[in-house]
Amino acid sequence: MSVIYLLIAISIVVAITFFIAFVMAVRKGQYDDDYTPSVRMLFDDELIQSKKKKSKVENSNTLE
Repeated sequence: MSVIYLLIAISIVVAITFFIAFVMAVRKGQYDDDYTPSVRMLFDDELIQSKKKKSKVENSNTLE
């Protein structure tokens, strides 16, 4: 029975260690997305055109 308490204690220590490592990585910016903003500027024109098409379709639907 004492082995179970030992394993529970060890697993809690490991979980806390991983949580601290995760929090430190997030604070240092390891999970920041550096790729998407550089690619987004390449596709801005397509996004603007698709918005214009949607607004034209919506406007034509409201006229009917």
